[in-house]
Amino acid sequence: MNTQNSLPTTTRNPWSWIPSLYFIEGLPYVMAMIVSVIMYKRMGVSNADITFYTSLLNLPWVFKWLWSPFVDIIRTKRIWTVLMQFAVGVGLAGVALCLPLDNFLRYTMAFFFLVAFSSATHDIAADGFYMLALKEDQQAFFVGIRSTFYRFAMITGQGLLVIMAGQLESSTGLEKVTFSASSISSATYETPTFPSGQSFYPQEGDLKILTDLTGNGAKLVLGAWPKAPADSLLTLAREWNKNHNFYPKEENKSTEKKQPGWWSRTVATPLGAFLKRHFGPEEVVFEKGAGSIAIGRFYLSNTPAEGETVQLNIARSDGDKGISLVEGSHLTFDQYNWNQPALVVIQVDPKAKTAGQATFTVTSGDVPFAWSIVFWLVAAIMILAALYHQWILPRPPTDTPREVNSVGDIMKGFVHTFSTFFQKKKIGVIIGFILLYRLGEAQLGKVAGLFLLEVPELGGLGLSTSELGIVYGTVGIIALVAGGLIGGVLVSRQGLKYWLWWMVAAINVPNLVYVYLAYSQTESLFIINVAVAIEQFGYGFGFVAFLLYMIHVSEGPFKAAHYAICTGFMALGAMVPGAISGWIQDAIGYQHFFIWVIIATIPAFVITKFIPLDGDFGKKKPNE
Repeated sequence: MNTQNSLPTTTRNPWSWIPSLYFIEGLPYVMAMIVSVIMYKRMGVSNADITFYTSLLNLPWVFKWLWSPFVDIIRTKRIWTVLMQFAVGVGLAGVALCLPLDNFLRYTMAFFFLVAFSSATHDIAADGFYMLALKEDQQAFFVGIRSTFYRFAMITGQGLLVIMAGQLESSTGLEKVTFSASSISSATYETPTFPSGQSFYPQEGDLKILTDLTGNGAKLVLGAWPKAPADSLLTLAREWNKNHNFYPKEENKSTEKKQPGWWSRTVATPLGAFLKRHFGPEEVVFEKGAGSIAIGRFYLSNTPAEGETVQLNIARSDGDKGISLVEGSHLTFDQYNWNQPALVVIQVDPKAKTAGQATFTVTSGDVPFAWSIVFWLVAAIMILAALYHQWILPRPPTDTPREVNSVGDIMKGFVHTFSTFFQKKKIGVIIGFILLYRLGEAQLGKVAGLFLLEVPELGGLGLSTSELGIVYGTVGIIALVAGGLIGGVLVSRQGLKYWLWWMVAAINVPNLVYVYLAYSQTESLFIINVAVAIEQFGYGFGFVAFLLYMIHVSEGPFKAAHYAICTGFMALGAMVPGAISGWIQDAIGYQHFFIWVIIATIPAFVITKFIPLDGDFGKKKPNE
């Protein structure tokens, strides 16, 4: 007799809790793993630090199988589900509370780990509760519904919440300022003057951004310019900005000299130097024949309120790409340095032959405040969801703690479950496939958003936070969902083996669009949207094969436990490449990094040839 089908009807309509439960399951994941990357970028944290620390947040999902038995043993899955929603809400509130602090990276990461651990535990409890609260036919009917609302959480996090943060950033800032820089043909060139102890006095009226570049703008001379004065002035400008605390807090910390550890001394630093020397981007170095430079000064009209900071974000918004901002893209003012000039350095391409002009836009905003509001909002949603689910979730009679006689019984079950997984045929190849299938995509996924936000002068596309929310979090997610739905339909018709190689290609080959974007640095939002949609559609289509293959591998008496082990390896395969992706990008630049991503897809094609796979797996049977 099928015990699942004999379960009594639950006292709640599944439509009243399944959509909300799986929306809430997806929301903390997207906040911890994706939105955090964008937020830290806007807060001035380096790419290497962002990708390393946020990748470590994968650890609870890697190892959640270690404590999953305790969710079965202690209390009920209903209680675990509600408690973990409360815990996630507390963690997100902690992130919001710590963002304005000086050591925000350290403190917010601690709370993000609480969010990640609670979210991973919630996954265990909620998925188990789903199977206990529904009959078998209901489980099949609602599997697509739960997946859809999980994706809605992704759209909300990557799209709507990022757009909201961008709007808050712009609305909390000072009035926008623009200035121009033009290159001209001239026989003479005046060496830019460097400020020495110059300060400014408060002005009447509202707080404003002031600069000596308004009006005629910066003037640059076409042709070669000697190395010595340019090299000296650029160094002085960087030292001036650093010494006067104009760099964002975490960016400034990253420039401080620290005693290197063993790993940094023996591996990271030498290898990074090798990569930069042989594969790094063409740096802005003032050698003989370099382009001329101009120095601009920025300051505030009055002192900010005590404890308040004003961050200026300066980027080329239009015009000649041969005119670049090489110093001062992010500048931070507070009550101590507001009346000292922060310096920007602009350079013209020495190969330029004709005169040109570029427009630069200066925006500001209370970035910590904007993102704090977003995280307070999501924390409130999680707390309200916990209260709602405490009331609405059914109480199935089978949702009871598992009976165990001793700790020895638990350990024996652990050992037997794991040993049967590692006794599977070709288990080494299977694990290798799970680890390598997304080797390229795992690195791309961490850096793509950073690249879209990065200023053009540093190799990025210079999108605003709101534009990123639309491009990557809305258009991209819709394409991702479409790819997944189409992939699932096609596999159900012909089986996984028929579509496997198409799906391996789909998750890897479209990464080429980022190579195009990096080299073209297009300013067309339409082209950027199309490129991201292509890559995300391919990822959604190709990820179907990955999930179905893990289900195939997990077939047997310990399906749930073996699937948890597979997802642990899946998370590990994303965590390690993601952790080093920012370091690699810093060493070789965006253009070479995306070429490296394409190279990193090769192992997936190689190992796919050797995996065991039943011919009809995934194909819908005639009587189904």
